[in-house]
Amino acid sequence: MKKLLLLFILISNFAFSQMPNISNAWLNNSKPYVGSIGNDKETIKLKIEISEQDKKNDQEYFVSGYSVVENNYSKFEGKLKITKYKDSKKKGVVYGDYELVEENKGKHSGIFKGKFVYTFKWNKTSEKIESENIELTGNWMSYDKTLDFKTNLKNQ
Repeated sequence: MKKLLLLFILISNFAFSQMPNISNAWLNNSKPYVGSIGNDKETIKLKIEISEQDKKNDQEYFVSGYSVVENNYSKFEGKLKITKYKDSKKKGVVYGDYELVEENKGKHSGIFKGKFVYTFKWNKTSEKIESENIELTGNWMSYDKTLDFKTNLKNQ
């Protein structure tokens, strides 16, 4: 009975705990994420201009912005969903999934899907996050499904 009660308490604490709002982290200090797309490792830039935590599910963030590959500029909307969080005394790691949907403007527009890892250091003295690293790894697929490229992006 004691084990069952302890399990219930742990589950209820986890279920009702509030995820801190880290929507500013996704904005990347107004800088684009930079990386590569495709076998030729073409440069891609992805800028998130708006980031808001979902009020009903604090593990999800709605984002919008634009992507640029060569001369192809596409607006997108999507979400980032936190799936796991690890915390140590000085370092935190947030894992999750993302899906970014570009506006449909022909053959060179599609959907980004993949995983992200957000690592940071916590400064106890200043009580601020330092050394933020965000990596988005996944695929981009055109709407007509004729193009499918691996993507890898990092914050600057």
